[in-house]
Amino acid sequence: MSETEKKSNDEETGGFNEQQQSYLQGFALGSDVARAVRGLPIISDSAKTGSMVQVGPAGATAFHGPDQIHFDAFAKVEADGKKLCNEEKAKREKNSLDMWNEIDARSKDDMFPKGTDVFLTKAHGLFYVAPAQDAYMCRMRVPGGHLNSFQVRGISQLAKDSAGGYADVTTRANFQLREIPAAKGMDVLMGLRNLGIVNQGAGADNVRNVTTGATSGFDPEEIYETLPLGQHLHWYLLNHRVMYGLPRKFNISFDGGGTISPLSDTNDVGFFAVDVPEEIATAEIAAGVWFQLRLGGITGHKDFARSTSVLVKPDQCSAVSGAILRVFAKHGDRTDRKKARLKYLLDDWGFDKFIQHVEEDLGTPFVRIPDEQLTFKDAENRFAHVGFHPQKQSGKQYVGLVLPVGRITCDQLDEIANIADEFGKGYIRLTVWQNLLIPEIDDADVDAVKQRIEAMGLEWNATSHRAGLVACTGKAGCKFGLADTKKHAMLLAGHLEECIEMDQPLNIHVTGCHNSCAQHYIGDIGLQGASVPVGDEEMVEGYHIVVGGGYGVRGRVGRQLFSSVPFENVPGIVENILDAYLCKRQDSQESFVDFAARTSDEDLVAWSGWEAAT
Repeated sequence: MSETEKKSNDEETGGFNEQQQSYLQGFALGSDVARAVRGLPIISDSAKTGSMVQVGPAGATAFHGPDQIHFDAFAKVEADGKKLCNEEKAKREKNSLDMWNEIDARSKDDMFPKGTDVFLTKAHGLFYVAPAQDAYMCRMRVPGGHLNSFQVRGISQLAKDSAGGYADVTTRANFQLREIPAAKGMDVLMGLRNLGIVNQGAGADNVRNVTTGATSGFDPEEIYETLPLGQHLHWYLLNHRVMYGLPRKFNISFDGGGTISPLSDTNDVGFFAVDVPEEIATAEIAAGVWFQLRLGGITGHKDFARSTSVLVKPDQCSAVSGAILRVFAKHGDRTDRKKARLKYLLDDWGFDKFIQHVEEDLGTPFVRIPDEQLTFKDAENRFAHVGFHPQKQSGKQYVGLVLPVGRITCDQLDEIANIADEFGKGYIRLTVWQNLLIPEIDDADVDAVKQRIEAMGLEWNATSHRAGLVACTGKAGCKFGLADTKKHAMLLAGHLEECIEMDQPLNIHVTGCHNSCAQHYIGDIGLQGASVPVGDEEMVEGYHIVVGGGYGVRGRVGRQLFSSVPFENVPGIVENILDAYLCKRQDSQESFVDFAARTSDEDLVAWSGWEAAT
């Protein structure tokens, strides 16, 4: 090397040898990572380290790793002259998955999170629900709603030791614990992991609990067992960092064609089992069971998942979900929380463009069969989630318990685990209808199980008004709630039991606000919480009343008949509408949803007896 070349090389390398350069680059990279985690700008020469680049203002740092998608999305928003919403800024400044030590420290100090940490802590399943309650709510992840009896007992013990002494079943076949003190937050998180329940990503902008057919594996009608698919996707999501920090929350569901609907058409992504017959099979699409991909369900925004005509092999569902989520992460709205769900990206792009991006991410094209060439099984039984029903296994039955508005005490949880051990095979299933099933009961043991259920104060009667009662937490436990939904749902059920005897199942969905966690638009009768003015200054709790919602092959968005009705008037209105249904239906087999579909709003309003209709 000439003297001139040596001088030039020394200027480039600072006079350090190769080993020294490698050490210094590693040191600089570590420093940059530490600064980036704290939201500080990078100060090293990224061109030399080749590992990190500045893509925006201070804190907008991108890693060449799974988080790259999100940081690129942040940068693109700002490069387009737009502003990130506060939640996106919080996610850029601090990765919620790295907060374990902070949560632990707050528990030791008996403190709840503040500021944007309230939002970020939700990614660990802990929701600080002030001002409704000065406490945490903990949401779990129970893929497919499947729990072993030891897990049920463990949840019961956690509820006794660290929460309010009860558990709530949710509309995603999941459990929640409430009234958790600040000092007990970490005890709950560690307690769940000791039970094999990992609730990472259970809240914030992540994929919610994956739902499947509640009777998967023992349903005599299903065409594919979906629980293993849901469990596979659950672990796929937990172990791919890019699946966190999405533009908004995300729901995925599998429908295997069984008798209890998991409401997959209300999800962002729904996989629907379909049997492709030999006569329409092709070289690309073999005869047998595939899953049709449907996208964009969000009933709170009055939309069901729509068909793409795309068919996916069962063992490819997790990979396809991952590709969909990556496309959503790259292109979903990060400026407006109201428009940040998948539906709005689909509305903006159209399905064809979105599917093309997913295909590009996967690196392979999809196969398609038009809907009209396929037959989708309609095995749904609206009684199937409550009462005793035969399994496909000879001599076995499962029982669905009525859990009024999804709430269950610790003593009841313990007894359910005992029944599952003594009469079943030691497991239960939660359902999206806010109740649970105990499978694998011998025919000869049915009467004994009935007695045990009744002895703990629960029901198994499918025609009960409480069997189809769905209610979110409402004002008593959620800052968005405008009415005490669980209390009102129980009062409504009690009123109807005294005056109306139903011979058909009826779904009444009571939700506390426009977010529609209880999916009021798909109920036979739906109630959405509202603050109702009475007189000049007084405000009382009330509801907007919706009728005629449905799901599955009878899917339709309910119509709002009344707005802002004080709750004291709601039971009488619902009673009159149901009385009209029983008197005027075509025959005893006509469902309420079909009756409502053929009846005008004017007639329903007139029969309701509510003179203040608007």
